[in-house]
Amino acid sequence: MELNEKNPTPDSKYGEARKFDPTFKGPIHNRGCTDVFCCILFILAILGYFAVGILAWSQGDPRKVIYPTDSRGQFCGQAGTPLEKKPLLFYFNILKCASPLTLLEFQCPTTQLCVESCPTKHMTLLKAYLNKGEQEYYKQFCKEGVDFSKMSAPEILRDGLCPSMLMSSKPFTRRCLPALSTMKGGVVVIGNETIFDNGEGEKVNATDFLDASKKSNVVVEARQVAMRIFEDYTVSWYWILIGLVIAMVVSLIFIVLLRYLAGIMIWIMIVMVILVIGYGIFHCAMEYRNLKGEPGSDVTIRDLGLQTDFSVYLQIRQTWLAFMIILSIVEVVVILLLIFLRKRVLIAIALIKEASRAVGHVMSSLLYPLLTFALLALVIAYWAITAVFLSTSNEQVYKVFNTTECEYSRDTCKPETFNTTNITAQCPDAECLFAFYGGETYYHKYLIMFQFYNVFLFFWCANFVTALGQVTLAGAFASYYWAFKKPDDIPANPICSSLGRALRYHTGSLAFGSLILSLVQVIRVLLEYLDQKLKAAQNRFAKFLLSCLKCCFWCLEKFIKFLNRNAYIMVAIYGKSFCTSARDAFFLLMRNIIRVAVLDKVTDFLLFLGKLLIVGIVGICSFFFFSGRIKAVEQTAPSLNYYWVPILTVVVGSYLIAHGFFSVYAMCVDTLFLCFLEDLERNDGTAERPYFMSQNLLTILKKSNEDQAKTVD
Repeated sequence: MELNEKNPTPDSKYGEARKFDPTFKGPIHNRGCTDVFCCILFILAILGYFAVGILAWSQGDPRKVIYPTDSRGQFCGQAGTPLEKKPLLFYFNILKCASPLTLLEFQCPTTQLCVESCPTKHMTLLKAYLNKGEQEYYKQFCKEGVDFSKMSAPEILRDGLCPSMLMSSKPFTRRCLPALSTMKGGVVVIGNETIFDNGEGEKVNATDFLDASKKSNVVVEARQVAMRIFEDYTVSWYWILIGLVIAMVVSLIFIVLLRYLAGIMIWIMIVMVILVIGYGIFHCAMEYRNLKGEPGSDVTIRDLGLQTDFSVYLQIRQTWLAFMIILSIVEVVVILLLIFLRKRVLIAIALIKEASRAVGHVMSSLLYPLLTFALLALVIAYWAITAVFLSTSNEQVYKVFNTTECEYSRDTCKPETFNTTNITAQCPDAECLFAFYGGETYYHKYLIMFQFYNVFLFFWCANFVTALGQVTLAGAFASYYWAFKKPDDIPANPICSSLGRALRYHTGSLAFGSLILSLVQVIRVLLEYLDQKLKAAQNRFAKFLLSCLKCCFWCLEKFIKFLNRNAYIMVAIYGKSFCTSARDAFFLLMRNIIRVAVLDKVTDFLLFLGKLLIVGIVGICSFFFFSGRIKAVEQTAPSLNYYWVPILTVVVGSYLIAHGFFSVYAMCVDTLFLCFLEDLERNDGTAERPYFMSQNLLTILKKSNEDQAKTVD
């Protein structure tokens, strides 16, 4: 169905069509505050967010994420402290690191000690106690104050002063972990031994230490990769910055060319996208062919497992085959869409031309994404810093444990002063042992609630910033559309005026729409968390139900984003509350559902191709540069651990930059589209009710104004 049908008749199911209003000249100026309750609620939530941040910063210590700490919370190897010459962390019982707590905390639930070097041989406490020549070696892995001549071995173990055994270990990221190796047949050994005496009369298999080491190393291995990535950033940051500047220049040039050569640029963009994806398919096919016959290239990704050196995956044929299949599917989908939508593309190009004129008259709109980026960066930084401080504010809690009746049972205690109290006199078998991580203050009891509040406010603030940008741009572009004589009737500084109206009158409406979207996003996060927890479960019905819920809430989030976007446009134009604006926008779109399918989505698809083209061009150039494929600049390219780090950064950054510029176009198109629909309902082209749309759109719709005094832009 083409777009030359008559104005839709009023339909009670989706409300009545807009009535002609001779006083309506665009975004109204006499408006009042909307959704005041949500505005107050949002301000109180922000104040609470600041309070949580201050509380977290006063309690947390982010050095726990970077440096190993002993059981007293002291940092190993820190300059200017008694532990300066003891940079390594030693675990009394590495087997306790296999506890699930290790995945939630940064330390294992066992006594930890800072040492100068790791143990290099297997030895039990009893063996060292009976051999005076081994006592000095063993004492360096015990707490201070241990005297083998005055205390028996059972007393030392009872007081937790020494580990029950030592084993051959190696330092890994400043931690002493068992020196594990694998013999032929897959047998795990530590120093050629498979079975160990744990010093308490029990035998322990070396495989148990393998599992404990893996669990204790979940955070450590991730930190090791993070450090290598950080090193890559330190030597390539200026090249990354240059790549992002190039992406910004390319995006800006593209936007400027769209202003004057929209039709030609759209067709060039379509052809270039097809060619760029085609080159990607060709490159993957060549890499796949070149690896044929290479040693180890036939290993599958599944057999390879998770590797910290991601460049290993590029050495196997299956990786390039997967890339080639994915790109081929994308290429086919793009070509089929263009074939079936070829008539609609012509209409969408006309709307993009109109958007180009609007952007040309409101050039300050191209700078607004910089403000949005800055505000989003501030929100993300605040959330990340607060999350780190919250996660590092737990403390080690020790309690009194005993096997007989004792009034001090389960009371809190301090290991360093426990032996000087009267508890040991009244309860001889009492021990001061690690109980859990956390704390007994109100802050520690509600720490999980603070983490949840941090995540929820992050979503709310990020969505609010996005909503503010949408309302601001919508108000500016609506001022352009409803100016009868363009550019004479366009108000001065439309961006600043629209931003001022949004903050002064509609903070509550923006907070309301952002709150609804944030609730759905938080539910999606919880569903993902539950999905991870149920992966090991065998309940297929629960997995199926969870998958259905995830799908439903994903669809709900997309619908709310679409509805919010159009509601914000109506808020910017009419200054009504969020719910009223959402209803009006929804009914207006439903009364023109054919036009929505024809124009709006095809235009979004064309703009997406533009972003894809910019990302593809910059991404291919960065790949050849950082991988050293360009001989002319081979010596200039930095030496990297993972050359995909700067490439991926440039690609993601280029997409964000291109998205920032094209989001202005997308918002302009959506705003002009709603105004265009209202224009068709309000007016009929007579001298009394002339259309506000440009002559270009009038020609496409086969309509005209009787009053030809309208200025044609």
